[in-house]
Amino acid sequence: MTEMLKVVDLHACAGEREILKGVNLTVNEGETCVLFGPNGSGKSTLMSTIMGYSSIEVTQGEILFKGEDITDKTVDQRAKMGIGMMMQRPPNIFGVKLGDLIKASSPNGEEILGKAPEFKMQGFLDREVNVGFSGGEIKRSELLQLTAQKPEFILLDEPESGVDLENIDLIGRKVHDLLYDGNCPGKQRHVSSLVITHTGQIMDYIGADRGYVMRNGRIHCSGRPGDLLKEIRENGYGECDTCQPIINL
Repeated sequence: MTEMLKVVDLHACAGEREILKGVNLTVNEGETCVLFGPNGSGKSTLMSTIMGYSSIEVTQGEILFKGEDITDKTVDQRAKMGIGMMMQRPPNIFGVKLGDLIKASSPNGEEILGKAPEFKMQGFLDREVNVGFSGGEIKRSELLQLTAQKPEFILLDEPESGVDLENIDLIGRKVHDLLYDGNCPGKQRHVSSLVITHTGQIMDYIGADRGYVMRNGRIHCSGRPGDLLKEIRENGYGECDTCQPIINL
């Protein structure tokens, strides 16, 4: 199976603090992997590092995308290569209207704008990006932007957090549409993804293939996502401390 993303012995710091302490992780082509872990374990930092945000400094290891080392590439370079991200708390972008951002993100921007009602975002296109948006509105905006970008690999940082039940269903269906060729669950997934979730609700929509558990800046366990979620719900993360960190994949 072709590797879409491979993270090898990744160490990274935010300021003076080392957060990633030797992460090893693989996501294959067409595969959806779920990342579990308690707060503060390094999950969001890992995603930010994969995306290339400058607030994180890689001190050791490498990130490979489709076999190419992207460790030193910028966010823009990674986006152009086909990596997209739905952030948990994206920043406000003052002075930039959502509609203008969508048009700048895709040669088919006008066509994407026509899909705004499907995301319940038709009333937000003339507003500054994320400014005054609720949690659900931010998530729907991020998904509309990803639809415009059409990445080959998507990082989803807690897509169901901070939203109500109605929005969870809409967000789940739109994430599914991004990953699959159309709305039919039987169709082959054509986009790879790495998804952070605490609740597991998004798993009802995406058909995850593999799960990882992150503890203290390392990947400790991997297995079937449903089995891992059941174990975490019943026993917490304590059992994961008995697992040896994954050295290589």
